[in-house]
Formats: sequence, structure tokens, C-alpha cells
Amino acid sequence: MDLGLKDRVYVVTGATRGLGHASARELVADGAKVVVTGREEKGVAAAASALGPHAVGVAVDNADPRAAERLIATARERFGRFDGVLVSVGGPPPGFVADTTDEQWHSAFESVFLGAVRLARAAAAELDQGGVIGFVLSGSVHEPIPGLTISNGLRPGLAGFAKSLADELGPRGIRVVGLLPGRIDTDRVRELDSLSADPEATRRAAESRIPLRRYGTPEEFGRAAAFLLSPAASYLTGVMLPVDGGVRHGF
Repeated sequence: MDLGLKDRVYVVTGATRGLGHASARELVADGAKVVVTGREEKGVAAAASALGPHAVGVAVDNADPRAAERLIATARERFGRFDGVLVSVGGPPPGFVADTTDEQWHSAFESVFLGAVRLARAAAAELDQGGVIGFVLSGSVHEPIPGLTISNGLRPGLAGFAKSLADELGPRGIRVVGLLPGRIDTDRVRELDSLSADPEATRRAAESRIPLRRYGTPEEFGRAAAFLLSPAASYLTGVMLPVDGGVRHGF
């Protein structure tokens, strides 16, 4: 099936590695062009180089109030158009309620929540009919994950924002979608597993609770993201898609 991605242009944040990079890679593989971001110049340059001539990198922090304007301008200047954004940010620091500080909450709110809201608002003002705004969220939107208190507090709020935005932008033909990754085999998930006394046992236990009995691959997540962002998904908006191997049992 042709996803209709050829020559479309997307901004993908947090795309130097992990889920953001996997999503950018699948978009490019299907013919799209991407502006990829990350906080460090070296990592961004390496990620863009790995993606090839249809990618350009911009070192920027999502928490920077000027980030959205800069990224959309780069898309138009380098590739001549702007068709959508996928907002992906690194996970907030792990910790339980008693372990987390005001500073950690504030920093995560600026980057994970407010930065995403700013990007979405700026994209909404620039997109035409057929445009799309996507968010990489978490299974914590539906059920808190032990030891990820800050993420549990912020991700559901972003999902609510995305739902509201979908209602507001729908009449203009602009879609808003979310992806809810479960246990995808990224550096982040391996890091979280490593916090236990026995990381291998932790992974086996997690896999036993997944109906497919394995962690997902970044490529599998990236393909799901590329589809949701593509014109092939033109009648999907306001949806929160679990990419979790069947962990979520609710409808």
C-alpha cells in the first residue's frame, strides 16, 4: 500500500535515537523528508546523516519557546513545505513520589508538556488541510507505570490536550493522533530495566505479561507512526494507538 508520504515534510523532535529516530527513519524510507531535532549538535548531525539527503538536523530543546518557529521555518526553507509534526521527547527521570523534586517536575513540565503544547499550537497555525500533529506518549496515559511518577503525571494531560486539539482542528481538515508505546526495545527501556537488581529477570517478567511475549522493536513502532502520520490514515484523528504487543486489554 502506498502511504502517500512521497515528498511530504515532517518535523520529528527527539529524533537522535529511540522512538523518534525510528519514526523519522520509516518516514524517509517511504519517501518523506524530515527535520529531526535533539539537544546536542553532534547527535543531531549524526542522526540526520544516517537518514540521508532527505533529512536535516536542528539542535534545539523542546523547552525553548522559540523552538517551534525555528523548526517550521527550517522545514519550509530546506524542503519547501510543512505537512506535520511528531512530538517525541525523552522520558522524565524515573522515581517514586517521595523521590521526585520540584526541580525535576518543573524541568519535565517545560520539556515534556509545555514544549509539546507550544509545538502543537505553532503547527496548528501553519498547517493546511491534510496536515497532522502526532504525539509520542506512553501506556501510562491509561495506567500508571510504577517508578515513573513524573511521566504518569504528565502524559495523561498531554493525551487530553491532544483530544481537545483534535476536536478543534478537525473542521480545518487537520488531524491529531497519539501513539502509546509499551515495552519497546530502546535504550530508555533497557535503562529502566537495569535499575532493578536483576535486569534479565525483570525483562523476562515484563515479556511474560505481553500477549506477544516479547518487547517490540523500534522499527515496528516507527512503521506505526509513519502510517498514522501519512495520508493513508486520513480518516483517523483523536485516536490514541497502543503500540504495546497487546498489553492494554481495554477497548
